[in-house]
Amino acid sequence: MDTRELQAALRAFGAARGWLDFHNPKNLAMALSVEAAEVVELFQWLTPEQARALADDPAGRQRIGEEVADVLMYLLRLADVCGVDLQAAVTDKLARNALKYPAPGS
Repeated sequence: MDTRELQAALRAFGAARGWLDFHNPKNLAMALSVEAAEVVELFQWLTPEQARALADDPAGRQRIGEEVADVLMYLLRLADVCGVDLQAAVTDKLARNALKYPAPGS
């Protein structure tokens, strides 16, 4: 998955609909939060076994996929608007986490 290509496609999608004025960091962060809450809602009150069953069910996986896609799209737009290189940010954060949380026995 090429994040830059996805960001360009999302930027073009928003531009074609006149939405770019609304795609500011505040609005995108709020929308991201709402979409993440919709992922949580799918699993709310389920036991771990029920949650696994939802993920294993094709219809449940479809619903999860739709909500996860919304989260990813808003995250990509937020990073794009803020000028964050996601690949560099993830690589850096993973390296920082490896130092902060070393694997057992290392």
